[in-house]
Amino acid sequence: MSELFPNQNYGRIVYKHNELPIFETDEFDFYRCLEFKDEFYGKTILELHLGNLRRSRKDNRYSTLFPGQLISYWADSPKTARAEAKKWGAGNNLITFWAYDDGSSFFPTVYPAEPIRIIDGREIKFNRILQKLNKNEKLSENDWLVLDKIAYEKPDCLAYESEALRGGLNYLFFENGFKKLSLREVKLRLGDKLGKNQSKVTCALTSDYTPNLKGYCALFMPIAKIKYDDNTANSDFIRLKLDVINNKAQRIRENDKT
Repeated sequence: MSELFPNQNYGRIVYKHNELPIFETDEFDFYRCLEFKDEFYGKTILELHLGNLRRSRKDNRYSTLFPGQLISYWADSPKTARAEAKKWGAGNNLITFWAYDDGSSFFPTVYPAEPIRIIDGREIKFNRILQKLNKNEKLSENDWLVLDKIAYEKPDCLAYESEALRGGLNYLFFENGFKKLSLREVKLRLGDKLGKNQSKVTCALTSDYTPNLKGYCALFMPIAKIKYDDNTANSDFIRLKLDVINNKAQRIRENDKT
């Protein structure tokens, strides 16, 4: 039973890889915090969320490790996520994404509903590799062997210690893992503004992560006001998720009749 990851519900079954510290499990909460910029106004929650997945760039330390990959950074708690944002220069205007692994929902919106496949970077000393990058040191052959093994196994994400908050845990998500994430809540706090300077959008309800797809259609407007976009409500993204939800609901109804 799991006690490995601080942001996972206790008692979940964990499957471990025989050679590498790879675990397949579920029931996670993830958080991502970044500085809110004026250019984010008028963008839907869906657009903002999809913008969290970006290609490694030359000015990004992970571009050396995982060239050409689409990656996204998350943390085990809001506190860790804020500390990471502050470390990289964020001000007082912050947007925080709260996500979960979609397969843990009673009504998943992604098919098939699969567990998260995690490599525990703490066991392979991934932070040592990061520290070498920070110091512009050359990686050893063994370092590259570890990175090649990570790439070969195609995990959903890699867990490693936060350098911004002692005891915190970060998660580096790859594209296939990012697609397994759904949003629970997005919170905006404009610390530099006076008056009504914060609001939030809910995308899933209750402890069962019941989807509220309308949340993806919301957009923040000055100052911390919320509006909704009808075009997003009719988008393929929402329609596909509704199809998965309706399919699950139909299966439940059919089982109840037997």
